[in-house]
Amino acid sequence: MTLVSAAFVVCMAFLTATLSGVFGMAGGLVLMGALAFVLPVQAAFVTHGLLQLVANGWRAILHRRHVRWDIVGWYALASAVAAGAVWLLTFTPSKPLLFLLLGLAPFLTWLPQRWINLDAAKPAQAFLSGLSVTGLNLTAGVAGPLLDIFFVRTELTRHAIVATKAATQVFAHLSKILVYGAPLLAGAEVGMPPVWVFALAVPLSMLGTVAGGAILNRITDVDFKRWTRWIVTAVGVTYLLRSAQLFAGG
Repeated sequence: MTLVSAAFVVCMAFLTATLSGVFGMAGGLVLMGALAFVLPVQAAFVTHGLLQLVANGWRAILHRRHVRWDIVGWYALASAVAAGAVWLLTFTPSKPLLFLLLGLAPFLTWLPQRWINLDAAKPAQAFLSGLSVTGLNLTAGVAGPLLDIFFVRTELTRHAIVATKAATQVFAHLSKILVYGAPLLAGAEVGMPPVWVFALAVPLSMLGTVAGGAILNRITDVDFKRWTRWIVTAVGVTYLLRSAQLFAGG
């Protein structure tokens, strides 16, 4: 990894943690794409999992009084099931497919609400969210837009949504680290960033999470939901263009 690429990863760790601290999912989407630009797919998955594990875990701690732990419990159980299934399939997407999936995922936020009758506050649907979201997370790298669908009809406040989603994503990213990090334990070379990059990126992720939380306190619930949709859609279009370029051999 070049010094420029390493500096890019460190900077993106802070910026995307800040973004996630505000909107709960946009940061992970941006970070996954950024990592895929400079790292092999498998290394991008593991690096993304490590950084997002810290960012989400720290965000859940900061907002722990708002976390709905019943939702998190059912999600964690389903997440383990999904991780086991993907591990058995030994599936790793190609880079063009990864960007295609990353680009399509944000458009889930545009599904008409009348089509959606999901509520993460219900145990069965909390389990379904863990199964589907972790499954998508392990194939596309992120699944924030899908997770968001399970919170559209909840009566949770923006703080409770961000806190609970952060806690659930701790398990999704832990699954990603375990599934795609297995080759590291076997001694395979997968192009991971050097340790010093993580030494800088981890505290910056925590700092970005604090900064995002401060911004979250200044926006309304209406603005929170509106801006999330537009931001992730713009990112999705960018990834679709990148996917088309890669499929075309560019």
